[in-house]
Amino acid sequence: MKITKYSHSCLLVEMPDPVNRTTLFDPGMMSEALLDISKLDYLDDIIITHKHGDHFSLKLIKQLVEKFPNVAITAPAEIVAELAKEGITASDQASDGIVLFDAPHEPVTPLFETPQEIGVHYLDTLTHPGDSHSFSETKAVLALPVTAPWGSAVQAVRLALELKPTYVLPIHDWHWSEEARAQMYGGIEQALNVEGIKFIKLENGVPVVLDVAA
Repeated sequence: MKITKYSHSCLLVEMPDPVNRTTLFDPGMMSEALLDISKLDYLDDIIITHKHGDHFSLKLIKQLVEKFPNVAITAPAEIVAELAKEGITASDQASDGIVLFDAPHEPVTPLFETPQEIGVHYLDTLTHPGDSHSFSETKAVLALPVTAPWGSAVQAVRLALELKPTYVLPIHDWHWSEEARAQMYGGIEQALNVEGIKFIKLENGVPVVLDVAA
């Protein structure tokens, strides 16, 4: 499994043969400058967990659909309806290899509207919960929101220690400066290593390969 982060919660997940499937999670406004669509050769799925702009960029979706007209888009119903107005087909139903689970967006009122949200187990291997720490199961690879207006790094680490994935991928960390990110990554890595959980220090645009079986 090859994973490339394009800022914040956007992950490109590439599965080799025999699976041969490429999926993009949560392409939001923070990813618009980083994600070079011209360099994408394949894209089978786009998964959008919720409609906040840091997870859902209509501009990027339009560009991706223009290049990959047959891409399957999975999203909450309110995004499906919004995309339909743009002539873009999406579904709020899980397709093969995708299992949706209850991962409610953590409360953000009165700062923001609390949207519909889906959590996703992908190919029985990777879990992406969107903006949630309120879920009770993970696959071997957990994309973990590590900081947010609605949560904290302490909450994130406690959740990972409880769920015990094999790997943790830090997401939702655009809010940190580079210095803060380096310091916090080091602390999280140390805390998780005590329990044998591997913390992967993702760098934007730099792919990592994890030894997992789908």
